[in-house]
Amino acid sequence: MSDPVRQTLKHLIQERGETYAGLSNLLQRNPAYFQQFMTRGTPRKLDEEDRRILARYFGVPEEALGKASDPVSMIPKMEQIIVTVPRLALGVSAGTGALTEAERIVGMVTFDARWLRRLGIDPERASVVSVDGDSMSPTLLDGDDILVDHADAVARLRDGVYILGLDGVLLVKRLVMGPRRWRLSVMSDNPQYPDWTDIDPTLVTIIGRVAWVGRRFS
Repeated sequence: MSDPVRQTLKHLIQERGETYAGLSNLLQRNPAYFQQFMTRGTPRKLDEEDRRILARYFGVPEEALGKASDPVSMIPKMEQIIVTVPRLALGVSAGTGALTEAERIVGMVTFDARWLRRLGIDPERASVVSVDGDSMSPTLLDGDDILVDHADAVARLRDGVYILGLDGVLLVKRLVMGPRRWRLSVMSDNPQYPDWTDIDPTLVTIIGRVAWVGRRFS
């Protein structure tokens, strides 16, 4: 295997403990694709998208995987497209309520920056937390991860699902604005749980609006 690109990939694969089938899956190709590239020389070289994905995955320059040094490479690179959002060590209750915990970061979650921008979310003012309880079922389920937009809070308050503080507990609930906005209702999507209606908004601390939910599919 004298091809320097394949030699580089062989070293990276051994270093990471990867498999040809796993990398084919990463590239969304058929299971034999990467083995054929490495051992049979088919295709002769990686296409641009495959090279980009592999370079990012292995943390190496695209040039190491065969990208030509031409005038195009002198064009300023597109802005960073991967950003991280902190995962906080707290669960927001979708049940009877739980005491708020310190906002301690326990991990980071990666998002596509362009996707966040389409949602209107600044990653610097967002976090990921977990749902605890089923009072917002079927909208939100116990154990769901939710992306919270902290910039979308009091100033833009409107009907929707929010993280809020009420009577010393942290909750995820649906807020419904009153006709003249000086009263609001805190609602549960699960009819088995109570609602709080006609509440003075000054008694509610708005933490942020729920912008996205992710869950394990089983």
